[in-house]
Amino acid sequence: MPAKGFTLIEVLVALGIVAIALMAGLQATGALSNHAQRQVDVLLAQTCAENELIKLRLAKQMPGVGDSVVDCPQAGQTFTVKLVVRPTPNPSFMRVEAQVSTPQYPVLQVMTVLGRY
Repeated sequence: MPAKGFTLIEVLVALGIVAIALMAGLQATGALSNHAQRQVDVLLAQTCAENELIKLRLAKQMPGVGDSVVDCPQAGQTFTVKLVVRPTPNPSFMRVEAQVSTPQYPVLQVMTVLGRY
């Protein structure tokens, strides 16, 4: 009468397959979590950049050429917004670039052109 059940080798192979599948699932979950955090950072950084560009537009005067740095607290994080103002070939316009970053890495870069009012 043959023995019923699984051999030790069959059980170990099955455990190995399950372990590999679980590791793949864990990596996918980690990637999704990182992507979600990146989306949150980009959304908050976009708010910071838009706020600074709107401040320039509301000033109703041409910004001075040069660089400036402003801190922007959003949702418990502090972003740094670097505004880079450069002239264009047409003196009625200025090129403005807002570079938003966290202390760890750059997040977003937005460019626009401001004109005289």
